[in-house]
Amino acid sequence: MKKAIFLFSICLFIITFSFAQFFKKEAGLAHTFSIVARDAVTGEMAVGVQSHWFSVGTAVSWGEAGVGVVATQSFVNKSYGIKGLDLMKKGKTAPEALSELLAADEGREVRQVAMIDANGNVNSWTGKNCIDHAGNIVGKNYSVQSNMMLGDKVNAAMSKAFEGSEGKPLAERVLTALKAAQAAGGDIRGKQSAAILVVAGKSNGQPWNERLIDLRVDDNKAPLDELDRLLRTFRAYEHMDKGDLATEKNDMKLAMEEYGAAMKMFPDNLEMQYWTAITLANNKKVAEASKLLQKIYKKDANWRELTKRLPKVNLLNVSADGLQELLK
Repeated sequence: MKKAIFLFSICLFIITFSFAQFFKKEAGLAHTFSIVARDAVTGEMAVGVQSHWFSVGTAVSWGEAGVGVVATQSFVNKSYGIKGLDLMKKGKTAPEALSELLAADEGREVRQVAMIDANGNVNSWTGKNCIDHAGNIVGKNYSVQSNMMLGDKVNAAMSKAFEGSEGKPLAERVLTALKAAQAAGGDIRGKQSAAILVVAGKSNGQPWNERLIDLRVDDNKAPLDELDRLLRTFRAYEHMDKGDLATEKNDMKLAMEEYGAAMKMFPDNLEMQYWTAITLANNKKVAEASKLLQKIYKKDANWRELTKRLPKVNLLNVSADGLQELLK
């Protein structure tokens, strides 16, 4: 009996020791599905991911403009993100960088990693000890991968959805693939968080401007639905930015088209309505701006107070009578 207990203790120690080698609290788990992809036309690169794990985007998604993107999951080794990008930056292709990192990792059999570089070279790895259902599919300019899935159709669903969405913006294609994965069964544990990261195909020397999209849903009952909403909000604000640019160029027709497109996407967004009204006022359309502002003030009087403060910083350039018209 004592011998049996002793042998059990030894086995338990070995299992625990092995697990500790591959899993560290600061690294975390990310049994999940993801996609790395590149747009052959724009050169943009993206990572999309969903998991039943808190804040999955902070562990899985890595990218650098003009270099590549990395998804590292399962028993996560975050260093694959930083080291993979560094190797690609030094001239290694994504497959070469992945091979080099795997060769140096004793825990490779519990890893799942995918990389794509700025030239479209791509590869992925699923260790034999990743939890079923686990696997990956490498296609032209993309790779999809998953582990701990409810069924074995997730990767095929992602691949088909991504390839079938050609022509759409890269972020929307990635989201389409993620939705297809969830529809095919998704994570056996359910869902909790999701993320999309998109970086530019070429660096402009301004890394602070090269994360084109960086959206994360850290804890939500329907993370992909929320990610969808955030992406649509992002697109609406892109219209607002284009409207601002058109205003700077005194192209009011284009400015109002862009503002109108944004408000059509989110008609209840007071921020979009407000700055559209201020732009109208600055372009001598005070009566039209006032009409829009009155509706905004009725919903939230703080916007009237903000209007009072804008002339001081030259964001509202109207006469004293014009300002009173806007504040009435």
